Amino acid sequence: MSLIGTAREWDAFCTRHNRKNETLGFVPTLGCLHEGHLSLIRKAKEQNDLVAVSVFVNPTQFGPGEDYEAYPRDIERDHRLATEAGADVVFHPAAEEIYPRGASTEVEVKGPLTQKLCGASRPIHFKGVATVVSILFHIIGPDRAYFGQKDAQQVAVLKKMVRDLHIPVELVVCPIVREADGLAKSSRNRYLSPAERQQAAALYRGLQQARGYLASVAGGCADAAWLKEMIRAEIQAQPLAEVEYVEILDSDTLDDIHTVGPEKNALAAVAVRFGKTRLIDNMILTPEIGR
Repeated sequence: MSLIGTAREWDAFCTRHNRKNETLGFVPTLGCLHEGHLSLIRKAKEQNDLVAVSVFVNPTQFGPGEDYEAYPRDIERDHRLATEAGADVVFHPAAEEIYPRGASTEVEVKGPLTQKLCGASRPIHFKGVATVVSILFHIIGPDRAYFGQKDAQQVAVLKKMVRDLHIPVELVVCPIVREADGLAKSSRNRYLSPAERQQAAALYRGLQQARGYLASVAGGCADAAWLKEMIRAEIQAQPLAEVEYVEILDSDTLDDIHTVGPEKNALAAVAVRFGKTRLIDNMILTPEIGR
């Protein structure tokens, strides 16, 4: 499998393959690959002739005081894992390749979609995500791009960007991959102390409790505020947990909803800090499609 670092090398890779007759699936990552990423690569391999994975720690989506410098980087490991999962090529560019000297163009999805949830505490994050993904889409030119449901707000932002800019790529959203106790797989889990790691499973338990309650009530309807309080109470029972948000929103638009019922898909989303580690998780509460 190829490991390449420039757009010119990518063009040469495409020249060696008949892209007119071969579909290309693309999995953009920050690296530090784990089972969640590998599940995306496997799904891409099922649905496409070729699979490309990018490994790029994007500086523009990290705010001041966040972990950009400390973010784990091990391209040899990532290259090996991507190969074993079925990737045909790994694109590992330098920052100067993505953002040439003097670059000043940004892509920003404006409005409530990027102002709530993680956007409230990370105001530059989604502009950085939209900019780098737009650049990668233009370099790679995939037919399909694969993202995890764990980053539900990111997915919603990128779907809108693709629609608004008429980018010819299909976004495929794949289920969250979890540890045995339900904690969502994340590269940041490695930062947790043993005590924090044990208590972090409360995120999943809280989401599961809300979904289970909704499934048990007549008509499948419940007050969103009550469900949020149920989730919050489970998480706040953990002494090391600092809740940043617990929200229940329309899963497609991220609009606020007051009553959860079968007529629309409700997304329960949480962000919680354990020490310096910030974890996010979510769940679709509609029983038949919940994850």
